[in-house]
Parts: sequence; structure tokens; C-alpha cells
Amino acid sequence: MMRGARAEMKRGIAARAARLALAGALAVNLSACFRPLYGPTASGEPMGALLASIQVDDIAMAQGQERIGHYLRSELIFDLDGSGQPAAKRYRLKMQGSETVQTPIVSSQTGRAESGTIIANVKYALESLDGTRIITEGVATSTATYDRSVQRFASLRAARDAEIRLAKVLADQIKTRIASVMAAKP
Repeated sequence: MMRGARAEMKRGIAARAARLALAGALAVNLSACFRPLYGPTASGEPMGALLASIQVDDIAMAQGQERIGHYLRSELIFDLDGSGQPAAKRYRLKMQGSETVQTPIVSSQTGRAESGTIIANVKYALESLDGTRIITEGVATSTATYDRSVQRFASLRAARDAEIRLAKVLADQIKTRIASVMAAKP
């Protein structure tokens, strides 16, 4: 009886060791499948050089919403090529956006909105500089909230800060999506 239990225990240990070895072998094989996003691309060109070769056009925004377009364009120029060194442009980034403001909380005593939510949608298209080929396109969407005050300047400043935060988030979304497409491009 003792021998049977001991033999079964050895088989269990051997089976566990075999499963562990199999899992280790799979992990080693799959580790070669991953490539860092901001490392060398499939073509071998550094991602930084590819991103620096993107010309960011002015953003088409509705009347009165140009400020967030300005913030977004500035953020993208810095994110794509923050080096300040001139680079030859090979791609053009075209964008069109819109912004809406919602006031979900209204004070029952004053009838004034206590907070605001800015919702922005930006449709973008990365194309070759001559405009003959679209590399990628998509829509980036984000929101930013801010508190409103009875003081007019404080409310305006809070709204502007929310627009700046929103532009940073949208710029990061667009940059990451473009980089993911460019990394796989041969």
C-alpha cells in the first residue's frame, strides 16, 4: 500500500514538472512575438523618426471652438516631434473636430450649473504627404469635467483648463494609434 502511494506521488510530481516545463517553453517561444511600441519598427526605422516626419495640419473646428483645436495641434506637434529639430515631412495628419458642453448638475436654489463636461470628438486621417494614400484614420473621443463658480472668471479659467486637459488626452490617443499602425508598417 505504501509503495502505491509513493509511486503515485512521484507521478504527480513528474506531471507537474512536465506541465511547468511546457508552460516555460511556450512563454519563451511567445516572447519573441512582442515588439515595443516605440522601439524600431518592422522596417527597422526608429519610431521617433517616423513620428517626426508627420506634418500636423490646422484642425477644422466649428466657429467658437477653435481654442481646443489650437491646444490639440500644439500638443500633437510636441508629442510627435518634441525635439525642435527640423525633420523632412513624409506624412500629413488632417483632423476635423467638434466639442459640446453638458451641464449635468444644476443647483435647485440658484438655477445655475455647478459643473460642466466637455465632450470632444476628433476625426483624423494620416496620409502620405502628396495625399495619394491614406495610412490610417479614425475617431478619438474624450471628456473632461470642471467645476463652475458664480465667479465668471473662475468658471472661464476652469473651462479652459479642462480644454487643455482634454487636448492632451486626445493627442495621446491619436499618437498611440498612429504609432501602433506605423510600428507594423514594413
